[in-house]
Amino acid sequence: MKRNANILSLLIAVSVGLLTVLYGCDTNIRTVVKQSNIVFILVDDLGSHQLGCYGSTFYETPHIDSLAREGMKFINAYAASTVCSPTRASIMTGKYPARLHLTDYIPGRVPQHTLLSVPDWTKQLLTEETTIAEVLKTAGYATGHFGKWHLNKDKNYEAGRPGDPGSQGFDDVLCTHKPGAGPASPYAEDWHHVREITERALSFIENNREHPFFCYIAHNSIHAPEIENQGQIDKYTEKYGAEKGGRNNPVQAAMLETLDKSIGILMKRLAELELADKTVLVFFSDNGQLGVKSGLPYRGSKGDLYEGGIRMPLIIRWPGMVKAASTCEALVISNDFFPTFSELADVKVKVKDMDGISLVPLLQDPENQLSRPALYWHYPHYHSAGLGPQGAIRQGAYKLIEWYEKSSSGSDGSVELYNLENDPAEQRNLADSLPDLTTSMLNDLQAWRLGIGAQEMELRK
Repeated sequence: MKRNANILSLLIAVSVGLLTVLYGCDTNIRTVVKQSNIVFILVDDLGSHQLGCYGSTFYETPHIDSLAREGMKFINAYAASTVCSPTRASIMTGKYPARLHLTDYIPGRVPQHTLLSVPDWTKQLLTEETTIAEVLKTAGYATGHFGKWHLNKDKNYEAGRPGDPGSQGFDDVLCTHKPGAGPASPYAEDWHHVREITERALSFIENNREHPFFCYIAHNSIHAPEIENQGQIDKYTEKYGAEKGGRNNPVQAAMLETLDKSIGILMKRLAELELADKTVLVFFSDNGQLGVKSGLPYRGSKGDLYEGGIRMPLIIRWPGMVKAASTCEALVISNDFFPTFSELADVKVKVKDMDGISLVPLLQDPENQLSRPALYWHYPHYHSAGLGPQGAIRQGAYKLIEWYEKSSSGSDGSVELYNLENDPAEQRNLADSLPDLTTSMLNDLQAWRLGIGAQEMELRK
């Protein structure tokens, strides 16, 4: 018995020692997990195909690529919308934009000479909604928002104004605009405020390094207008495969290089402050690239529910918990950040109609499964960069798109079905060859819209 007790004591000591090496303390894993800081970097109008770590040989993103080598890369991550404001609302609330009735960029546009009428949607994130920043504050986190908000009725941001970040749970706030739409950056050639946003975020992190913080860095770049240092633009214009206004866009590449350098500065500063091992660093984009509709690996762009408009780069670095250079194939969506960050903060928050699912099990093991039958989209709008009003559902390998003008008028070709594992570029429409699956998925999509109270379009009289 004494010998067995000695063996047990030795095993416990070894286990504690391993935890100390891996996590920097001798407490249990759950305690360490819940003490992590959260830095969330949201980029504007960036397609996953524009990153080196996702296969690009034209765009140069060494620091983002380094982030992927140090963390987990998701290859089936989606934005909840094909345009910015709805996706941002889903991040803040954990809910589908269709449930919030916030389904277009704010203020959007209401065309008068179209087949379908646009519903009277909600043009701001209502203050009655619980945001992830408000939740994290209850757990003692310092909260900071730096960059683009785009969730109030307009962009006349003011401290304490209802609907602006200060009224939605953020203590330290900097709101910025795209070039020409608001106050300019105090720094030269900082057209998209990349340096200004980064400097303010770094200051916030340094000022709050002694306790947990949530740092939301929402860049304006690489959104139009496309402006950057001419020398950087020339560098990419001369590269093989450059296409002015195309998938390999030299100006976007120059803008992305500046953005990538700012992320490198952030990563370096976290290391210098000895915060890297205590911080979950998340990199994501709000919707796809603004540009041409054709191209590989994905079809479509911003404004579309083809993969090019909604399949996003998602990288999460979490030293000691996330395996370096790992890949996750699970279906995830921007709604999932709210419950994920809540779990990291050890907050059990009861939010009515939560659509997101925590990603923590995937971060611990990418082979884990989420109890999710499907992902859904609803875009009852006309967008200048899009192909028309549409909805979509993804179940496993298959994605179905419904075109609302055609389905409302009973026209042929109202649905398209693709096997994304075999055909990620969505070139082979299987709707006619798999009629039973097409009908089943279309019924599920329509039932989902009804179940969450989505606003439908109607034929104009």
